[in-house]
Amino acid sequence: MAESVKSDGKGDDRIENLIAARKSLKLSLEKSKSLGLALKKAGPILDEMKQRLPSLEAAVRPIRADKEALVAAGGHINRAIGPAAAVLKVFDAVHGLEKSLLSDPRNDLPGYLSVIKRLEEALRFLGGNCGLAIQWLEDIVEYLEDNVMADERHLSNLKKSLKGLRELQSDDERAHLDGGLLNAALDKLEGEFRRLLTEHSVPLPMSSSSTLAEQAVIAPSQLPVPVIHKLQAILGRLRTNNRLEKCISIYVEVRSSNVRASLRALDLDYLEISIAEFNDVQSIEGYIAQWGKHLEFAVKHLFEAEYKLCNDVFERLGLDVWMGCFSKIAAQAGILAFLQFGKTVTESKKDPIKLLKLLDIFASLNKLRLDFNRLFGGAACIEIQNLTRDLIRRVIDGAAEIFWELLVQVELQRQIPPPPDGNVPILVSIITEYCNKLLGDNYKPILSQVLVIHRSWKHEKFQEKILVGEVLNIIKAIELNLETWKDAYEDTILSNLFAMNNHYHLYKHLKGTKVGDLLGDSWFREHDRCKDQYAEIFLRESWGKLPGHLSREGLILFSGGRATARDLVKKRLKTFNEAFDEMYKKQSSWVVPDRDLREKICQQIGQAVVPIYRSYMQNYGPLVELDGSSNKYAKYSVQALEQMLSSLFLPKPGRYASFKGRQLSDKFNNGVADLRRTTSAVV
Repeated sequence: MAESVKSDGKGDDRIENLIAARKSLKLSLEKSKSLGLALKKAGPILDEMKQRLPSLEAAVRPIRADKEALVAAGGHINRAIGPAAAVLKVFDAVHGLEKSLLSDPRNDLPGYLSVIKRLEEALRFLGGNCGLAIQWLEDIVEYLEDNVMADERHLSNLKKSLKGLRELQSDDERAHLDGGLLNAALDKLEGEFRRLLTEHSVPLPMSSSSTLAEQAVIAPSQLPVPVIHKLQAILGRLRTNNRLEKCISIYVEVRSSNVRASLRALDLDYLEISIAEFNDVQSIEGYIAQWGKHLEFAVKHLFEAEYKLCNDVFERLGLDVWMGCFSKIAAQAGILAFLQFGKTVTESKKDPIKLLKLLDIFASLNKLRLDFNRLFGGAACIEIQNLTRDLIRRVIDGAAEIFWELLVQVELQRQIPPPPDGNVPILVSIITEYCNKLLGDNYKPILSQVLVIHRSWKHEKFQEKILVGEVLNIIKAIELNLETWKDAYEDTILSNLFAMNNHYHLYKHLKGTKVGDLLGDSWFREHDRCKDQYAEIFLRESWGKLPGHLSREGLILFSGGRATARDLVKKRLKTFNEAFDEMYKKQSSWVVPDRDLREKICQQIGQAVVPIYRSYMQNYGPLVELDGSSNKYAKYSVQALEQMLSSLFLPKPGRYASFKGRQLSDKFNNGVADLRRTTSAVV
């Protein structure tokens, strides 16, 4: 029993051990299963760790680097971070100015200029220190690379960034350091410069109905001093930033436009006239007179004002700058057009009136000589100087050439037939008036100066007596022409009328003149005597013969009867009428241009004819008045006769209004030049 019990106890132990083993096995299986699941989950993690091992290795590489290299890296990094931080701080300050710089400068120009100056200082700092900061950063990158202390990819990205910053340091790209803020601010300054100029540039209040003398008392409005100071301040900032040329262009544009607006009321369209648009100087001489006045007004009042204003505004920038600015204003405002018009006149056809007009142009230029030298004497005005010198040379050469040709031209006119109406030849009218003007107080000093200059160019001397002698020679040539023309008439009566007209013309139109003073009293007495002599011969050989046809012979003592007396009266009246009609018809086309002389001649003719005719008709008219054909013999009443005689020798309308003909040619063109031009009628 005991053994069986003992045996039973051992069996129980085995069961418990089996149960325990079973539990242990089961637990082991569960752990194995859990471990299998854990290993299955750990696979991807291990793959990820495997992929990150290179970067982890790079991250811990500095730990494996040399100790001395690690210690030195700190200093390199600190030196690079300091400049870079300063640059970043300034960049932040630049962006802080953006709001102020994008505002309107007119609200606070001094403040705006101050902000621009701060921006310029900031950009100068960036321009000077960005390079230093980049250099330090490049050094630390190079150090890290050499000592294998950083990831190659990170180092590559750093190099690319630093390369981009380095490119921004080039001259072409440095302006972009502020993102274009400075350029935008300078554009606004230029706009403010234009606004200030435009709002305060007021054209001179001109009126085409008022005279230039009245306009001259109105001084062009100057810019207010505060405005000038603002313009100068803007110029200073723009010059600092190499924007001066644009500013000058704006100034020239606004101010030249202002001058042109002032001149517009003067109607200067004639300045654009071309040589093809007029036949001769006479057709534009009115423009030439205006030209001198307009040029003087423009120079003394408009360009003078611009000259002073350029000096005021640009004086701080130097003489070359403000003189260059003024020269552009003068050129664009119209001074070149004035000079071109003068040149056009010099290129026109040569004729006597052109000499006077050239002298007018020279006088205008000479009057403004000091003003031209002062205003346009700088190197910047070289174009204006060259055009002015060229114009003066053309004027002097042209005037001298015409003057020295005059005598020859007068002599060449000798071969031209005399006027068919016995009138004063146009040549004589022109030359007498011409010589009076050339030696008059207005033109003689100018002509003398022109001839002095012209001779000096040839290294020849000129004396006043040469001018006087040449004019007197011209008068003598006119006298010879008159003698030649007088002898050219086939009708001696017309020849006497012609001589009377011309001797009186010379007498009247030269008496009391500068030319007349040189000719002397004896010269005038001779011409006055010749005038009377030819008038007497003219009357005696023409109208003086008419009364002879009204002879009373045979009528007073006639005893043959009334019918015989009537026949004799009819015969004599018929002869008188025929002679009168023929003479009147012929001489009705003749001319005595001077009113006083014409009235005197008509009076003398009337005195020679009318009293005898009146007496004859009173005594013998009744013999024929009762006849049925009385009108055939008593053809004219005394009143009709007087009226007809008083209407003789009247000038033809328009005879001296204008003249067309050939021009004075170069070296006379192998022919006779036309001197038949004048500007006033011979009365």
